[in-house]
Amino acid sequence: MELEQAQKLWQPEPGWLNTATYGLPPDPVWDAVQQVLADWRTGRVSFEVWDESVGRSRAAFARLVGVDPADVSIGSAVSQLAAPIAAALPPGATVVVPEGEFTSILFPWLAQEERGVRVRTVPLAGLVDAIDADTDLVAFSLVQSADGALAAYDEIVAAARAHDALVVVDATQACGWLPFEAGRADAVLVGAYKWLMAPRGSAFAYLAPALRDRLRPDAAGWYAGKDPHSSFYGTPLRLADDARRFDVSPSWLCYAGAAPVLELLADLDLAAVRDHDVALANRFLTGLGRPPGDSAIVSVEAPGAQEKLAAAGVRAAVRAGRVRASFHLYTTEVDVDLALDALTG
Repeated sequence: MELEQAQKLWQPEPGWLNTATYGLPPDPVWDAVQQVLADWRTGRVSFEVWDESVGRSRAAFARLVGVDPADVSIGSAVSQLAAPIAAALPPGATVVVPEGEFTSILFPWLAQEERGVRVRTVPLAGLVDAIDADTDLVAFSLVQSADGALAAYDEIVAAARAHDALVVVDATQACGWLPFEAGRADAVLVGAYKWLMAPRGSAFAYLAPALRDRLRPDAAGWYAGKDPHSSFYGTPLRLADDARRFDVSPSWLCYAGAAPVLELLADLDLAAVRDHDVALANRFLTGLGRPPGDSAIVSVEAPGAQEKLAAAGVRAAVRAGRVRASFHLYTTEVDVDLALDALTG
């Protein structure tokens, strides 16, 4: 599907510049959620109908980030997906994380400090040079939540590989607009309710086979079974051989909405989405007399910005004491100019 055709599937009110907080659903997602709500209300279907959306979501996510569906685990939040990786770190391990990192990709490691795991924070710009022989794992957001800064993905992976360190990436603020190769990392974790525009409660993890062999599926339940439909009761332990052993029982209503939007995104040219999003972000920046950048998320200081934007009906966010605006494929030049008029008028 061409980008221009896809953009007709959204119905935003003018002034939404806050996808970095949550994405807006296209019509197929809205329709799917209404259907599943109606089915739930009346009890007209069995859960297997809803469960089909989990397999569809897994396959579409894998296609979007270029990995095998067998290497994709499903969950509900990034921190939950990171937990088994953190728990598998040996006592005395060192984790390197950017300063000011979003806590979903920071707290799981800090929670292991009582076991002797050491967390070292460094400036994002110095992350590559901070990876050394003492580093066991490096964890970072591919795109920073607070200001949209892009991590040097290729350089970080190369430095980690040179020192035999694991690479764990939170791509929540990247996946859906920024093309990248998930398979280069050991784990890529994504909350799907932002740039993937799915209902909150759906999340995905690419887990490399070599990493999975080091992890214990402490949260395993029936859905992690080799055959979930014969894993409802009793012994023995019989888990899936692939990344599904780390699945948690899905929120079916959320995945019913996730499947159609992931399939839509997987059919789009993601480079075209990136170009659209970044062009609008740069229109916003240049309109404020600031140099252009390379991200769909921008952060600016502007006196009274929050009040001015709110008065104009523009919805943005305040992060780290600055106004954060974010631009996705349903954003238009009208939205950008509405914000610029509010801030410069």
